[in-house]
Amino acid sequence: MNFLADAENGLDRPEELSERQFELVVRRLADDLAYGADASRFVGSGIEYAQTRPYVPGDPVRQLDWRVSARTGKPHIKEYEAMKRIPTWMVVDTSESMWVSSTPLSKHGLAVWLAAALGLVALRRLSPVAVVSGGDRPGRAQPSLLRGRLWGGLDAMRTRQAPEPTRIAEVVQDLALRSARRGLFVVLSDLHAPDVLHALKLTAQRHDVVVLQPIDPAEVEGSPGGFQRAAEAETGAAFLASGRRGWLNGEQGFGPELAGAGVDHIALRTDQDCVTPLQRFLALRGQSGGMV
Repeated sequence: MNFLADAENGLDRPEELSERQFELVVRRLADDLAYGADASRFVGSGIEYAQTRPYVPGDPVRQLDWRVSARTGKPHIKEYEAMKRIPTWMVVDTSESMWVSSTPLSKHGLAVWLAAALGLVALRRLSPVAVVSGGDRPGRAQPSLLRGRLWGGLDAMRTRQAPEPTRIAEVVQDLALRSARRGLFVVLSDLHAPDVLHALKLTAQRHDVVVLQPIDPAEVEGSPGGFQRAAEAETGAAFLASGRRGWLNGEQGFGPELAGAGVDHIALRTDQDCVTPLQRFLALRGQSGGMV
């Protein structure tokens, strides 16, 4: 069941809801994301890969390491260390470009909903979570199992603080360097910052990195025709754009480059159902052995 997929306008603006209403929607969205699948396989599993060893009778077939088995010609099994609490960082881009919107729900609003739902699912799987701003907002960077910390961090993200430049590349790299052990970074950003791709690639060398990229339809479709005068949201720089072409690389423009660095990426439009494609994305990551 997907209670959000059929909504005419999708999700409400998170900043317009009361705290109680916000938490209620987050809980239902978290249920939807995990519906129909074993959540422990793809979100906040609480287990960590230990080693690959030869298969022995009685081993669970679903833990077969297909790559090693194909390479050696003999079946091998993946072993995991049970109940390792994998720290999870939800890094939300709160910069001005995330608020620019041609739809009722902004990119920032979609990012907040997804960070909240995935953060709650991770907590249910006993993975400590931190919600961190990719802008200038202060916040706790230490992952915690306390739900109050999650709600408090999200509450600070819901409202607009303008003007707010992006620091997402700097924030991601700083958190990655300060983390003593391997963790999961879920980065929710439109990827407008010029240095963010480099930061994500570096972080993926030590951590598991997932990018959820909110997309406004105007960024990939443009307007019916002609030229438009526009201004960059964060710098204010004016430019002239052709209305018949999208202004960005498109919904999958960054995917191949990020995939080459071991970063999983999905683009989610603000005017379309986000639950079904995200369910599919998480399930595929679970099958490939990702933490999310």
